[in-house]
Amino acid sequence: MANNVNQPIFILPQGSERFKGRDALHLNIRAAKALSSIVRTTLGPKGQDKMLVNKKLNDVIVTNDGATILREMSITQPAARMLVDIAIKQEDVVGDGTTSVVIIAGELLAQAQELIDNGVPAPIVLKGYEDAKNKTLEILEDIAIEADDDEILKKVAMTAMTGKGAEYAKDHLADIVVKACRKVTDDGKVYNKRVNTQRINGGSIDDSEVVDGLLVDNTPVDPNMETDIKDAKIALLKYPIEVRDLTMNSKIDLSSPSAMNAFLENEQEILKDLVKCVKDSGANVLMCQKGIDDMAAHYLKEAGITAFKRVKNTDMDRLEQATGGKIILDVQDLKPEHLGHAGHIYTEKIFDQEVTFFKDLEDSKACSIILRGSTRYVTGELALAMDDAMGVVSATIEDGEVVVGGGAPEIEMARRLRDYSETVSGKEQLAIKGFAKALEVVPRTLAENAGLDTVNIIAELIGSHENSNTMGLDVYQGKVVDMSDEVIEPIRVKKQAINAATEASSMIIRIDDVVAAKNALKQTGPTDDPASQIAGVPGAGQLGDAGMPPM
Repeated sequence: MANNVNQPIFILPQGSERFKGRDALHLNIRAAKALSSIVRTTLGPKGQDKMLVNKKLNDVIVTNDGATILREMSITQPAARMLVDIAIKQEDVVGDGTTSVVIIAGELLAQAQELIDNGVPAPIVLKGYEDAKNKTLEILEDIAIEADDDEILKKVAMTAMTGKGAEYAKDHLADIVVKACRKVTDDGKVYNKRVNTQRINGGSIDDSEVVDGLLVDNTPVDPNMETDIKDAKIALLKYPIEVRDLTMNSKIDLSSPSAMNAFLENEQEILKDLVKCVKDSGANVLMCQKGIDDMAAHYLKEAGITAFKRVKNTDMDRLEQATGGKIILDVQDLKPEHLGHAGHIYTEKIFDQEVTFFKDLEDSKACSIILRGSTRYVTGELALAMDDAMGVVSATIEDGEVVVGGGAPEIEMARRLRDYSETVSGKEQLAIKGFAKALEVVPRTLAENAGLDTVNIIAELIGSHENSNTMGLDVYQGKVVDMSDEVIEPIRVKKQAINAATEASSMIIRIDDVVAAKNALKQTGPTDDPASQIAGVPGAGQLGDAGMPPM
């Protein structure tokens, strides 16, 4: 009876499932590894693309960008979600390395599972991983190369765009990226948000260019409004120039034609008052984030004001920064001191799309990239590649340090980590060696995706680093070569990937109990992998409908 009293009581919803100890660890690790295996084949110049199909919206995305793939998939398992989060964070912080961070985290978990199954306690693995991470960052700083000229920046941009559908024009696009980043650099800080990338379908990628000032894909609400304006005074408004809709329970009783006329005249007076507020401020250009009534557009034209409606929120923010104006929430609060200024505003047709340029701005550190391509799928993939390139070039300008690519830094870090592990006693040494082996997943995956002999290539890479730390894998030649003049990456990409992968894997290793609510383990496809049952990701070889859930 006493034994029964001391037994713990768990009160869980009916149908809940619980995994404890190693079962919980294996469940989470298998889910993370399944997710890692999906994006692993996209790594490197020879990586493959993924097609994401949204049946409800009848939309298709073809990409090998890791962050895009993970963001668009319906991942529900918490451990797998952690890897999705670190990939998205990698994208936000650096702009590149999203696939690398996921596969490193997956390999760290695989090594941890092997160590724990062989009797190494989880706390020892965690301590070894933390020690190895700190040592790895030291090694990374030691092998870094100073970067201070546009030629290196161009190589950084080209490396980021390699294998992402922009290779045949990466030289031209890299020039555009470097020019844009230099344009928005202020006191060593690069303000990427000041760069507006406008996709225009039609034409060649070679027609892409960077232009001073900003452009928006809006045109005046009335075709008879002035489309070439000098010395523009710009009102930035989030308030609609429309008559407010009646509430759901409102009722209007019009008993005669005169009452109807009076009602319509009242609406016109309201619109005239709104337009008068804009005119009294001294503005001759109105950028409105909301709608503009057709009658209001007529009054604005009569007042000599060129108006644009439904301007994107991001464009409004850029215009506020670049023109020196202030976004106003209520048109009645609009004052002359809130207006922005531009020396020249004009509308121009590029291929079959009209856009509006804002030149000679208050803030000269603003520019736009016009991205051309034959179809929206082409420009969409180019935009993702350009976004990655902008991120890595910005990081290089700010940090001033780079490392070579082709798996060279991972091999060098792994080699030195193994040497360092010999100075550490106890089982922690095994964890550091496991960390070193996990880093080799990057060059190993590059070789696998290029169809090369992985075992021999890795052995050759390790041997070549006895004499030089810049030897990496050239997947086009299938050889180990000096990559210092070929592939260059910012040091921030590697630092962020190592930090994020270590933190995410350590968090998952700490979990020793999983309680899943009813239906949380519902299987997403025909698979024997229990991890996939709560991951929303497939088991090995299951890349059917379950592998690409609705976006």
